[in-house]
Amino acid sequence: MRVLEIMMGTPYFCHPESNLGEAAELMWKGNCGFLPVVGSKGNVVGVVTDRDICIALGTRGRPSGEVEVAEVMSKKVYSCAPEDDVRAALGTMRDRRVRRLPVIAKEGKLVGVISLDDVLLRAETASVGKAGGVSAEEIVTAFRAINAHQLPAVVAKQAVA
Repeated sequence: MRVLEIMMGTPYFCHPESNLGEAAELMWKGNCGFLPVVGSKGNVVGVVTDRDICIALGTRGRPSGEVEVAEVMSKKVYSCAPEDDVRAALGTMRDRRVRRLPVIAKEGKLVGVISLDDVLLRAETASVGKAGGVSAEEIVTAFRAINAHQLPAVVAKQAVA
């Protein structure tokens, strides 16, 4: 099964100069917790999550309209292509410990988003055994890896000392 078959096409996205209020409103309208951040040339330059917004607003002491997405977005972008196998996308999610990936076409343009939920909703039970399907076991393994508890760097340092 290819990413194109299960991704959400025409995803919501924002720009680095968008403010957090605008990003939160887009997430609300799109019923999502993740937005790719698209630069002036149309390429994905980062991602922002509802968690990023919440932590930023709770720690900066500034209204959402005064904080730009560029200040809080992650610039590490893990992605996949629409023609990639879903298992490859799931492997990226597992290895990079992320729940969502922007889907980027060869020319570098955003064409969709694939989430762990998208993969889960199309999981195959072992008894079905349909070729190309992702098994529930593969998804559970990825979910466990993504959600494995990690101590923040400061706490981990103190624990070692």
